[in-house]
Amino acid sequence: MLFKLDAASTVPLGDQIASSVRAAIADGTVEPGERLPAARVLAGSLGINVHTVLRGYQRLREEGLIELRRGRGAVVVDNPVSPGRARVLERIGELVEEARKVGIPEEDLLALIRAANLAG
Repeated sequence: MLFKLDAASTVPLGDQIASSVRAAIADGTVEPGERLPAARVLAGSLGINVHTVLRGYQRLREEGLIELRRGRGAVVVDNPVSPGRARVLERIGELVEEARKVGIPEEDLLALIRAANLAG
């Protein structure tokens, strides 16, 4: 699996790691039951802190996309949320990144989303 990080991005590196995994789940590159690289190994190969990788993995666990198992590491859940949900989560990440780039605070972004939902 390929992890793409952009050190110049305003998106935290842990979020970029989570985004890479979400995209791989959404497009079928990573399948249920598949192990993700160990946090230490991935951190070493990317030249980043292991805690940064763990933050990305924790976010994915909170989203229901992976399980963190002692002794097995990070594993894509056997019955993950739908690939459609993974795609939506990926697009949300892109939206948040774009909002940060143009200086839209999180609260304003949420208000814009709510307003768009009411209008639709």
